[in-house]
This record gives sequence, structure tokens and C-alpha cells, in this order.
Amino acid sequence: MVNEPSSSAAPDLAAEVRGVAMRFGTNTVFENVSFDVRRGEVFVILGGSGCGKSTLLKLMIGLRRPTAGRILILGEDIHALSGEARRRLLRRFGVMFQQGALFGSMSVLENVMLPLATFTRLPREAIERIARIKLAQVGLADAAERMPAQLSGGMIKRAAIARAMALDPPLVFLDEPSAGLDPITSAGLDSLIVSLARDLGTTFVVVTHELDSIMTIADRVIMLDKQARGMIAEGDPRRLKVESTDPVVRAFFNRTDLAA
Repeated sequence: MVNEPSSSAAPDLAAEVRGVAMRFGTNTVFENVSFDVRRGEVFVILGGSGCGKSTLLKLMIGLRRPTAGRILILGEDIHALSGEARRRLLRRFGVMFQQGALFGSMSVLENVMLPLATFTRLPREAIERIARIKLAQVGLADAAERMPAQLSGGMIKRAAIARAMALDPPLVFLDEPSAGLDPITSAGLDSLIVSLARDLGTTFVVVTHELDSIMTIADRVIMLDKQARGMIAEGDPRRLKVESTDPVVRAFFNRTDLAA
């Protein structure tokens, strides 16, 4: 169901961000941001409030255009494409937005069926079968017929992940998956993300500031900082916690007060 990567794609990279800047008028959110996302890893974009995490995610999925720099998604410059070429690329990655963004007038099953019905010519029986498989993968096999209003916050996030993965994309973006969830539900969602990445080989790019989740799911991270207007750290979060010499990075990972 998924198109093969173009021949220009680096075989081990799912995304490449090169010298990206974002400005709104005279306000610079960040500049000179560069990093790679390797295939099969869980990659986390983190940082304090107002540092530009969600803005960077919007640039990566094509909702906004950067002021400067290039972003390659699965080997394709997402902001250089148009028409059918752009639509083909958009079908090759999934997105889970912060609040889940399920359609309230559709059942959980119908929400997950929607991308398959929109982008494939499969018969309805096959679409429904695939959608039920996706719901089973996220632990919602018994919730297929429910409406979104009947779901808990954690179930909404799981259903949104199932919908994001309906077309078997090699790359999935998650915006604040743990936001608003209690610690037990959040831990269950973290375990789900890790298992999907390991079992299916899916690459995840996750925006979050939840430290417990970061330490559980992340293979690598980048950290953005509002004052620095850019990246201040990149690497394994477990190493950054003990090895970083940047006071902001150390304060974040060790839950300490910079003013102390």
C-alpha cells in the first residue's frame, strides 16, 4: 500500500533537517537547526514551553514552510514538491495530533478506515479487516464500534495512532502523546510506542516535554531552547543526563532549578 522510497533517499535515514530556521516577522523561533532521524528509531524533539517543538513538527509534516533550510522526508524535499508528487509523499507518513483529532461523528473503526478508504481502492471488506488489525495492534479491538465521546483520553490517543498507521507508513509523527494523561495511562502508551517501533520497524518522531516518557521511549533526542533560539543538545537522553555540560540541559534532565 505504501510507495517505495525514491532512489535519492538515504537508506538509513527517515528524515533530514538541514539549516532550518523559522521566523514570524521579527521574531526568530529557532535557526540553524540540523539533525537526522534514523530509520527504525524513536526520535524525540524536546524542550521547554515556547521553544518551537510543535512548530518544528509542523515544518516536518509540511503544514508550514521554513524561513530557511531544507527538510527531506523519506528522501524527498517536502517543501519542494507539489501536486501528485506531494500527495504521494504525504501518504507515506502518519500523524497523530495532540488531542487525537478523531472525527466525532464516526465510530473508532470508521476513523481508522478513513485513510484506507481515501487513498486506496481496496474493497470495503478488506479496508475494515485492516482497520480492525490496526485497532488490535494498539489494544482497542473491543472498542471498534464505540464513538470517540465514549473513549478515555488514553484510548483516544491509541485510536489516533491506529489511524496514523492505517496505511502502513514507515514514519509516524506523534505530537505530545502523553499530554493530559495520568501516569499509568501514559506509561501504557509509552510501552505501546516502543513495541510498535521494535515489532514493526516503524520510525517515530515524537514531540514531548514529559521526562518520564522521554527516558522510556527515546533512542535519541534533540533539545530546543527558547533563549538560544535553536538546538542545544542532541543524542541519547540517558547520556545527556549525566554528561552534558550545558546547564539548561542538565537542569531539564535532572529536574533541577537553574536559579538554585
